[in-house]
Amino acid sequence: MFRAEMFKHVFLTGPPGVGKTTLVQKACEALVSSGVSVGGFYTEEVREGGRRVGFDVVTVTGERSHLSRIRDIAGVSHGRREYTVGQYVVDLPSFESLALPLFRNVGSPGGGSRKVFVIDEIGKMELFSQSFIKAVRQTLDSSSCTILGTIPIPKGKPLGLVEEVRSRRDVKVFTVSKENRNVILPDILSALQECLKHTT
Repeated sequence: MFRAEMFKHVFLTGPPGVGKTTLVQKACEALVSSGVSVGGFYTEEVREGGRRVGFDVVTVTGERSHLSRIRDIAGVSHGRREYTVGQYVVDLPSFESLALPLFRNVGSPGGGSRKVFVIDEIGKMELFSQSFIKAVRQTLDSSSCTILGTIPIPKGKPLGLVEEVRSRRDVKVFTVSKENRNVILPDILSALQECLKHTT
């Protein structure tokens, strides 16, 4: 049994496509129905004609913006530095214009103190944004909210901020697998409820 009073934030990790985002969305639904204020964003894959063509960033309230597209759809970036992950071209201005303002609102008063901020995910694409990295660090250190986030499993070169999150003493990390993804939600929710007791 972990000592829940030590934790301020909850992160899910696991292989791509295992269901981390689905669990985050289910947890948010449960939190909202219990009166917790939820903000932040998810990353969703975009499919066309049965193939994945990229990812969108979607706020909890349903606003949507491009995060990345495969090269033949992204088109040419005129004079801008191009950020790529595999076959995907990352649309940094689009991501930042939707995601960064969410962080600015997270510490604002109102809505009571029971706040959960969703960051799905802290991954390679998002980490091209220095402003995003700074905002995540500030939110991790803030006492005004609990983060429910996702991070990739370690693979290849370590991602600085991901490892930072993984090794923080105030973060509880759940590893999601095909075996546990249908039964792990109650554990995630009880960890979040414990974290919320300790936010100011």
